[in-house]
Amino acid sequence: MELAFERRGTGAPLILIHGIGHHWQAWLPVLDRLAASRTVIAIDLPGFGASRGLPDGVPYTAESLADAVESFCALLGVREPHVAGNSLGGYIALELASRGVVRTAVALSPAGFWSRPELIYGRTVLRALRASVRSMSQEQAAMTAESPLLRAVSAGLLVAHPSRLEPAALTAASRALGGSSGFDETLASFEGLMPPAPPKSPITIAWGEHDRLLLRRQAVRAARWSGQRVKLLTGCGHVPMSDDPALVARVILEA
Repeated sequence: MELAFERRGTGAPLILIHGIGHHWQAWLPVLDRLAASRTVIAIDLPGFGASRGLPDGVPYTAESLADAVESFCALLGVREPHVAGNSLGGYIALELASRGVVRTAVALSPAGFWSRPELIYGRTVLRALRASVRSMSQEQAAMTAESPLLRAVSAGLLVAHPSRLEPAALTAASRALGGSSGFDETLASFEGLMPPAPPKSPITIAWGEHDRLLLRRQAVRAARWSGQRVKLLTGCGHVPMSDDPALVARVILEA
C-alpha cells in the first residue's frame, strides 16, 4: 500500500510509526539523530497525515494498519526492517514483531495494555483533544501554539515539556489530529484491542515517566506480557520525542 513518508539517512532501514491522530512529523525531533546511522523512513498511517485512507471495506484496526505497514515495506522492497512506534504505532511495532517480519521493534508507551477504566479515560481524552482542535479557527490554533500558557494546556496531557514543542510543530500536529479521516473508526476499534501474540523478533518497550494518557502503571502489564523489564523514559510524557530527543534516539538505536 502506498503511504506518505519521509526518508533520510543511510544504513539499515528503520520504519517509524506515529500514534493515533498524529503524522510522521512527530518524529522530527529525533529524525536526524537516527538518520546518522539508519535509513529512516517515517510514515503516515492510512487515514492519517497525508496518507489516503484504507481501501473501501477494510476496517480501521491496529491489525489492518499493521497490514498496511507490511504492504508498504514490500512495495519499497524493504525486508525485515527495524521498526519503532509510539502509542498506536508502538502497538503496531509489537504486532509486526509478533509476525516475525521485522528485525527488531521498539514500542514507546504502546497501546493495548490498559484496564477497562484506563481505556475509557484514554478514549475520552483523545476525543476531547480532537474536538478542541476541530473547534478552533486557524488564527486560534496559531495563537494557542505561540502562547506558553495555552500551549501547556493544549499539549500538557501528551508531552511532559510543552515549552520544548516548536509552535509550528504544535500547529501542524493540531491540524493532523483534526483532519485524520481514520481517527474515529480506529479509536472505536480500541474497544477490543488486546496485546499481540508473543513476539518472534527482539523487542524493547519504553514508557514515559510522566505519561498522562496511557498511565505509567500500564508498563507493569507490558512487562508481564513481554517477560522483560520496561525501560523508563525519565522526564518524558506520552509522546516523548520532543521531551528528550537524545534519550529517545538512544533507546531506539540501542535496540
